[in-house]
Amino acid sequence: MHTRIVATLGPKSTDYEKMRDMVEHGVRIFRLNFSHAGAEAFVPAVKIIRQLEEDLGIPLTAMGDLCGPKIRIGEVTGSPLQMNQGETVVLGLPPFREQAGEHVFISLDMPELLQGLEVGMPVSLSDGMLNFTVTKVRKVDQLFEMRALNRGMLTSNKGIAFPGKFHPMPALTEKDRKDVREGIGIGLDAFALSFVQNGRDVDDLIDEMQKYGKRLPIISKLERKNALDDLDAILERSDAVMVARGDLGLECPLAELPIIQKKIIRAARHAQKASIVATQMLLSMVKNPGPTRAEATDVANAIMDGADCVMLSEETAIGDYPVEAVKFINGVAEHAEAYFLERIQGPYAPKKESNPAKYIAYSACLLADTLNSNCLVCHSASGATARLISSRRPAKPVYALSPTESVLRTLNFFFGLRPRKVDPAIARHMDRAEQFIKSAPFIKTGDSVIITSGQPTPGQPLVCDLDPCHPVLSTNEIKVYYK
Repeated sequence: MHTRIVATLGPKSTDYEKMRDMVEHGVRIFRLNFSHAGAEAFVPAVKIIRQLEEDLGIPLTAMGDLCGPKIRIGEVTGSPLQMNQGETVVLGLPPFREQAGEHVFISLDMPELLQGLEVGMPVSLSDGMLNFTVTKVRKVDQLFEMRALNRGMLTSNKGIAFPGKFHPMPALTEKDRKDVREGIGIGLDAFALSFVQNGRDVDDLIDEMQKYGKRLPIISKLERKNALDDLDAILERSDAVMVARGDLGLECPLAELPIIQKKIIRAARHAQKASIVATQMLLSMVKNPGPTRAEATDVANAIMDGADCVMLSEETAIGDYPVEAVKFINGVAEHAEAYFLERIQGPYAPKKESNPAKYIAYSACLLADTLNSNCLVCHSASGATARLISSRRPAKPVYALSPTESVLRTLNFFFGLRPRKVDPAIARHMDRAEQFIKSAPFIKTGDSVIITSGQPTPGQPLVCDLDPCHPVLSTNEIKVYYK
């Protein structure tokens, strides 16, 4: 299986046997959701993940998903209330409640979010179940009238969104900073950053981690429309991006979301960064043993779009069928990947650019297809070589070798990679790769294997973007090896 599966842990799945079953059916990344708990609550899950690594001999990744700024309304008098289409409500800061008059008052105790709100701007509540448009500014940046665009229930403390509006709030909250510190302390391998709006948000998380001597991989969650306007800067600073379709579907016209998903995945691959598609992949399996036909098609389309990972949320965290959901995605991937690889007709060629490492990676994939090789093996001290190979979307499996566990766990995010640890006592990277091939039982005598590596060369004092202790080595060596 080339596509990676991310499974969210929760009360229905934080169990050794269930987690083992999920790993055996393709899960390589476990998501720990800080929206509902702190780091201390995840200690048992991390222990199980490390135990599974040892028992199965497979690198596994523990990803902490930071909560980000929770934007919720306050108490609504008489909640729950039935809203009718065309009805007028008042939105404003809590001290203005009495000025609502006969209209329902919706309070928001975040003045910065109301700054710049103007007539005609959209406002959504309850994950888009209730939609409004601003019809009158009663008091600039403080009090507004809105008209309901549809019928629905208005309830206290629900989430509120302002599609397309820039929020002068950092993605990293004080709770997130605490969770980063404590998450590093319990041994998490990566962090997902919620509500990223620009590259500066990612820099903020990098700076926070560096206070504790770490630079763990960052998955930027694309939930804001204005994040798409700064996508190149976000990709430059991130290690992966998540197409978080729940909030993004509120920020952007729903009819455009499928194309936005495709564009994000394509941009991530061109930048040699991983992409994750998330939200409601198999939502019906929270309560049912099988998905709908539309969900099956949605998962397949994400894979055929070229996503590195697909993510399960409620399905595995609180669903009644967490293992079955993973098994189903695995089955869809088996068929969708075969069609995807057939359709692209060979590895992706690089754009015409001066980038020898990309062309070497592309050539390695072409050789593997031409010789019908058993697999590709790439040694990657920093992960750069493996990411280049993955971005070409090779049909053959890729064994990504590294002596560093943190690098191996990072490579779990990337299409087609099978990370394996090698002995650092062997000096040359090519020698490590050949030793791996000799000892691999799935590579038979007479099989060809394509080896790539990034070996140090004079005048290359670069620093790894993931781990400052390891150099970044461009892919500069390729070999056809017969066992």
